[in-house]
Amino acid sequence: MQPGFEVAVAIKPEPSKTNLSLNYADEQIGFERLPRTGSSNKILIKVLPDCRVQISAPEAATDEQVIAAAKLRARWIYQQLREFRSRLEHVRPRQYISGESHYYLGKQYVLKVIENPAEKPAVKLLRGKIEVTVREKSADKISVLLADWYKARAKEVFVRRRDAMLEQALWVSGKPPLRVLTMQTQWGSCSPAGRLTLNPHLVKAPRDCIDYVILHELCHLAEHNHSERFYRLMGQVMPNWEKVKLRLDGMANALIH
Repeated sequence: MQPGFEVAVAIKPEPSKTNLSLNYADEQIGFERLPRTGSSNKILIKVLPDCRVQISAPEAATDEQVIAAAKLRARWIYQQLREFRSRLEHVRPRQYISGESHYYLGKQYVLKVIENPAEKPAVKLLRGKIEVTVREKSADKISVLLADWYKARAKEVFVRRRDAMLEQALWVSGKPPLRVLTMQTQWGSCSPAGRLTLNPHLVKAPRDCIDYVILHELCHLAEHNHSERFYRLMGQVMPNWEKVKLRLDGMANALIH
């Protein structure tokens, strides 16, 4: 898959990792080697928005072969790291004060904090603003209120979009169970039992990005590995999925941080 915040199949237990490295442009680039399941003998390289590099390789491949494959893509890895580092430099930690910009369904909304000791704490989407009422101004309390609001909205939106995407996923019978769970490096996952798990931060993304992640996981109900069959299926239900994924990857830092 393309680099960035990934959509992946949940695998238990946690796969073993091996830390390796290579040198490029006077920099030592460390990366995690992960086992690749399935019949494919390809080596997959991913650069995540938090600047971690992960390489999934078949067990039969030696560390030397994995490093050699990484060296062939060293320039690309280096460029991706530079791009993600540049983005991280411009990401300011949230202060949860009036005037901040927050995302919902791909649009930016201005945060308005209202202090009212007599009112029950609440969050409302109102006229281009996300309005948060608190009894006492506190960044922690506002953060928790917003997180709970996003989760509640995410559950509603994800159920609607799952049902809409099922009209295209003709191989799925019934409605797969869905849960919302905050994850560090995944937008979504699909368990072996067929349960979809989606990251609540995804509700901040445009609708086509949400649809892409849901379709990705629905495709995993037919093919658990990222095989050629999986990508053929993905291309059939969303021909432009690669462009949508790149767009979502580019927004990852803004949506999460």
